[in-house]
Amino acid sequence: MKCVILDDEPFAHDVLKHYIAQTPGMTLVAQFRNAVEAFEYLGNHQVDLLFLDIEMPLINGVSFLKALKHRPNTIFTTAFKDYAFEGFELGVADYLLKPFSYERFMKAIDRLSPKIEAGNTFEDQLVIRTKDGYLTIRQQDIKLIEGSKDYIKITTTTGTHLLYHTLKGILGKLNQKYFIQSHRSYLVNKLVVARIVQDSLVLNDQQFIPIGQAYKKQLLEKLGI
Repeated sequence: MKCVILDDEPFAHDVLKHYIAQTPGMTLVAQFRNAVEAFEYLGNHQVDLLFLDIEMPLINGVSFLKALKHRPNTIFTTAFKDYAFEGFELGVADYLLKPFSYERFMKAIDRLSPKIEAGNTFEDQLVIRTKDGYLTIRQQDIKLIEGSKDYIKITTTTGTHLLYHTLKGILGKLNQKYFIQSHRSYLVNKLVVARIVQDSLVLNDQQFIPIGQAYKKQLLEKLGI
């Protein structure tokens, strides 16, 4: 989850930086005290979440958000209660009243997470809730997902992740144009499929993945065979 901070108070930056740093799956990609610089950055970069102060020099946060051509998911961070209605009208995810605790911060992130997950595409990041916070994986880096009861193992180009999750649940978060189910226990990125040998998929790394009879017809259609 790529985050940006826009706030004119140095202490507010310190608090948010600390909270973001201790939350797995969240990355601070930019921070600004100047609205003009932030406006230029957001016009040229795609981010998942903007932490936005309201009362700032030159322009307030509400006007800033209205001026953006493409508004990212936004959480207001402010010492003022008077802008809650404007935030609601603009579709702001949450309204954190300073000073706020890490627990309150996490409630805002929990509220926002399903919206971010629903917006993921194959080129975007897959955001998965874990017991320690959030795990973020680029979908194009996923090679294979194996399911066993309530656990899944995700194999990527850089390593593996064992998570308390179901294969059916993760399937709904993936771009199914690229991912195929070969078996009740396996999801495969079709871009890593090298060939089919009898009732198995052979991946680029020569790993053999079984093909279940119930999945074979749809699998062959997706592979164009």
